[in-house]
Amino acid sequence: MKFEGFSASQIRVARPTDQLPEIISFYEEGIGLPKLTYFINHAGYDGVVFGLPDCQYQLEFTTHEEGSPCPAPSKDNLLVLYIAEKKEIQLIESRLANLGFHAVAPENPYWEEKGITIEDPDGWRLVLMNTEGI
Repeated sequence: MKFEGFSASQIRVARPTDQLPEIISFYEEGIGLPKLTYFINHAGYDGVVFGLPDCQYQLEFTTHEEGSPCPAPSKDNLLVLYIAEKKEIQLIESRLANLGFHAVAPENPYWEEKGITIEDPDGWRLVLMNTEGI
């Protein structure tokens, strides 16, 4: 079914955190996502926006001066990054381990076949999924 009149040019997933410096380290230093912008005290919010190279897909993390509690969802709510090179996944896994983040068992065993699951500082799960042979 095709719907007329819808033409989004960008997608951004945003969520709050009370651990903004740790989140920045995890996604920038650990994963290697480029930081697109950072803002301070925008109506009481600080935040960062990460993007994927050459894509209009973005992740935004914010923290409010009065707190930004955001309990992690179930273990099967995932952000999945599909990565072609297994070596790149291993490099990211090594960088994250150096930051103190290690692979965890996924809720759904499918993600274990060609990927690794890691929890970010807030307990949200990220899957680095290898696309070789897919």
